Amino acid sequence: MPERKLKFKHVAIEGAIGVGKSTLARLLAQRTDSKLIEEEVNNPFLRDFYQGKKGSAFQCQLYFLLTRYQQQLPLVQPTLFESSVICDYILEKELIFAQLTLDEKELYLHRKIFQFLLGPLPGPEAIVYLQASTEVLKKRIRKRSRENEKNISEEYIEKLNESYNHFFFHYKRTPLLIVNVNDTDFEKNPEEMDRLVAMINSLEYGVVLYNPPAS
Repeated sequence: MPERKLKFKHVAIEGAIGVGKSTLARLLAQRTDSKLIEEEVNNPFLRDFYQGKKGSAFQCQLYFLLTRYQQQLPLVQPTLFESSVICDYILEKELIFAQLTLDEKELYLHRKIFQFLLGPLPGPEAIVYLQASTEVLKKRIRKRSRENEKNISEEYIEKLNESYNHFFFHYKRTPLLIVNVNDTDFEKNPEEMDRLVAMINSLEYGVVLYNPPAS
């Protein structure tokens, strides 16, 4: 019988723009009857950032930081974990994006605010990192055709993907499942969701690599 519950109380799904983390987080929450926390994507400064307007990178990052703080603050309450929680981001993504987009002075200030607001908040017990090639990310971003992503540069996508891979290559804080999703569509393959739940529940420590069959 397929597993329908997660042994972890807090699981995060991560990956670069366009990799499908929000979709997988929703599917996983539905499959395991977990509470879903989705990242706020309607950032009013995001379009200006992708258009390269001066000062928009810091404005954009600060907005994301504050909204993530508001979302994550309730996780301090133990009563929230009566069922598992699935979140489609980790707090440390703030540092990945900030390092990539902010200048030296902005980065210094951002890190100060990050440590004050987000540093004390609890993190996930396990992470699923969705990994895909830069070309796949570009195709998926074009396919979903979001208005605020129309001006995103291919160079930025490539650098962001490299930054994510570098971050998780060195990640050691929690059990980590790295899933190659270049050829996988979890929406079209329900059986693969059952396998994914089983793999998450089998995590104990370290890193596990998984290459699902093509959809």
